[in-house]
Amino acid sequence: MDDAIYTSYIKQILKYPLLSFEEEIEHSKRIQTGDEQAQLRLVQANLRLVVSIAKKYEHFGLNLMDLIQEGNIGLLTAAKKYHYSYGTRFSTYAYAWISQAITRYIHGKASMISLPLRKDEVVRKMYAAKASLYQTLGREATTAELAERLNLPEEELIQAEQFSYTVMSIDARFSDDSEKTLGEVIPDLAPTPETDMLVQTDYLELQELLDNLKPLERQVVRYRYNLANCDKPLTLRQIGEQLGVSAETVRQTEMRAIKKMQSMAEEKGIVRTA
Repeated sequence: MDDAIYTSYIKQILKYPLLSFEEEIEHSKRIQTGDEQAQLRLVQANLRLVVSIAKKYEHFGLNLMDLIQEGNIGLLTAAKKYHYSYGTRFSTYAYAWISQAITRYIHGKASMISLPLRKDEVVRKMYAAKASLYQTLGREATTAELAERLNLPEEELIQAEQFSYTVMSIDARFSDDSEKTLGEVIPDLAPTPETDMLVQTDYLELQELLDNLKPLERQVVRYRYNLANCDKPLTLRQIGEQLGVSAETVRQTEMRAIKKMQSMAEEKGIVRTA
């Protein structure tokens, strides 16, 4: 990578000031009316977020500026789809779209990728959980929070991040007794169908879906997706403390509620089925 180009780019994007949550809401409202300048400003204020995410994928051996460019495409998509009624910071919402754009680029362009020789399942789950928790927490998850989400010892996750990698072709067979290639089993960090369903559903339609849930399910969804006017989405443990149930009960209730909402949304034609 040309360091001069990267340095020049960083200097340029640092000129754009960040937006407050209130300013993001105002820009989102303007975007809904077709204001392209508001959309551009929202994008400019989050260009440094793309750089931060792109740097996490440097180990794939691709040009960092190319990764940033792809991430910017994901950022632009997020700016078009973001709606102030989601009640969450734009950076939290955009994280998944940026990661999706970058990982798709890597999958399409990189003929050789790094995969762990052993315990690859732990590594894959760890990175997927990191992306999921970022959307929920609005920040990078701590090792303790990852351990809670994956139900694994913290020491095991620390070791997982230190695993050595070997180079393998994504077209190689996953195993001797499988016809699948490595490329087919690499996890996609794109937003889950459940997340897509929530962010694509208009506020009034979302309220209608929530009204059809059981009281506990409705409360869990409100807390988990910051629909209860909290400062930020709550963790499983925090919700459990609020509702007087265990974190595992909250997790199972959330999964059950989201499946119900997705099914109802598909029946009403609110979202497209895959």
